[in-house]
Amino acid sequence: MRRNQDRRSNRRGCRSRSSAPAAAAATASHVSNHSTPPANALSLAAVAPAGVAQPGATVQAPDPTPRPLDHLTLGGRADAPALVTREGILDYVGLERTVGSLAAALNGKGLRPGARVASWLPKNRMTAILPLACARAGLVHVPVNPLLKRGQVAHILADSGASLLVTGEARLATLEAGDCGCDAIVEEEGAAMLASDERLGPSGADPDSLAALLYTSGSTGRPKGVMLSHANLWLGAVAVAHYLRLVPTDRVLGVLPLSFDYGQNQLLSAWAAGACVVPIDYLAARDVTRAVEAHGITTLAGVPPLWVQLIEAAWPGRAAYGLRRLTNSGGRLPVSVVRRMRELFPAAEIFLMYGLTEAFRSTSLDPALLDARPDSIGTAIPFADVMAARPDGSLCAAGEEGELVHAGPLVAKGYWNDPARTAARFRPAPPDSSYPGTAVWSGDRVRRDADGLFTFLGRDDAMIKTSGNRVSPTEIEEAAVASGVVAEAVALGYPDDRLGEAIALIVRGEGPDEALRAYLKRQLPNFMQPAAIVWRDALPRSPNGKLDREALKRELMG
Repeated sequence: MRRNQDRRSNRRGCRSRSSAPAAAAATASHVSNHSTPPANALSLAAVAPAGVAQPGATVQAPDPTPRPLDHLTLGGRADAPALVTREGILDYVGLERTVGSLAAALNGKGLRPGARVASWLPKNRMTAILPLACARAGLVHVPVNPLLKRGQVAHILADSGASLLVTGEARLATLEAGDCGCDAIVEEEGAAMLASDERLGPSGADPDSLAALLYTSGSTGRPKGVMLSHANLWLGAVAVAHYLRLVPTDRVLGVLPLSFDYGQNQLLSAWAAGACVVPIDYLAARDVTRAVEAHGITTLAGVPPLWVQLIEAAWPGRAAYGLRRLTNSGGRLPVSVVRRMRELFPAAEIFLMYGLTEAFRSTSLDPALLDARPDSIGTAIPFADVMAARPDGSLCAAGEEGELVHAGPLVAKGYWNDPARTAARFRPAPPDSSYPGTAVWSGDRVRRDADGLFTFLGRDDAMIKTSGNRVSPTEIEEAAVASGVVAEAVALGYPDDRLGEAIALIVRGEGPDEALRAYLKRQLPNFMQPAAIVWRDALPRSPNGKLDREALKRELMG
């Protein structure tokens, strides 16, 4: 089927589509049985999760039917573990009850339908339950990264028009008068809400209604709220659970921020598969390795800076060999890091992925192709049509560079209260798209080859224009890491009267400078050679754990 799609795609231009026909009757009946489920559905259910193949079963296409997000509580075996936090373990019966209790307590606050509920907390039971409880209560969840500071939090609260903030006493005390124009719930009251005897049953929410605002930073301006519907989040969870082949016996370690779409989906996709998720906060790589061993983790997701730390860490053999599935998004992994991951985790499949908050997830590389194509981000995931397009909307030929455009039901509803930026990013899909309507034009540069595989080249606004050439910083960074002299690298352009832009390479490593320059001269043309190499003991991180290019650029320009 995929080969036929690729042939059609190659005739029509550069795109990758993942179609999603209706699932098999058994899977479809499981979902439709829960369209208006009884409150005790979990106590009776021992059924396969929606759209996810069970061990030994024939792999079916994922069910494309969107559902209310809170129905994710209904997918697991009643007594199977669903959530492990410092407060203890919830099985799927407990998950359903706790979501119902918190939803009823939120309803008791007198909030109008569609009101925004912000959370600014470390990972705990409350932060894990809120996305589903808000969905059940007809409210919109606004998760705030716990690493953000007062000014950033105040902006998100004001911009979202939050009616309620769920936080801790210490964090609340950092806000100044006027920062929080809404009611606040702190630890003791929140714990009581989670344990309330009054419960709401599964909702009948319109899947197209708003479920969450996820705030994301761009290269300019303050964070903007991406509007995600129940359908966006439900189908994203089902799609990921399907292509990762998650099963109920999996245990997923949630190390990424739950305010980050990639991090939040670790919760949702685990529950879509009837699996268990263990969200943790960590300070060092050893915290992650210990958690993997302690909880028998099978699935671990990360961003490139985290993987660089993890391959440098000491891994207990049992923990390393117990991992079955590793995923990367949020940036391209150097080939040298991929190879080291293969050595450290021999039993694990490695999924290299690409995504953006505005469309959640776009592509994933089949692990079977990893050795042959470690530089690729793969093909479209289920429910996505991904294309390399020219500015006029026509599709690029194989091998031609273009902008990544994503169409389909995973595309968000736009930016909250920002019609100008919405119009700039969310535009009509290319005429050849299999999903007519609105697409997200990512601003990322990609190339699609004759086999349908995409390669990420860099952001359009990050490309360095030097000596009349457009240079991808990724290419320079990967060459620097491949030298073995540095562990991490960021390439940036800065104004130069003669070149237009000169290249600065900021690196973490021990040197020497001469060895790195000699390697780069062997690997890269003259116009890609850095004019300056800056050595750092550490590189700054964004709140989502990615390398903070904007902070480095500000330092460079300052």
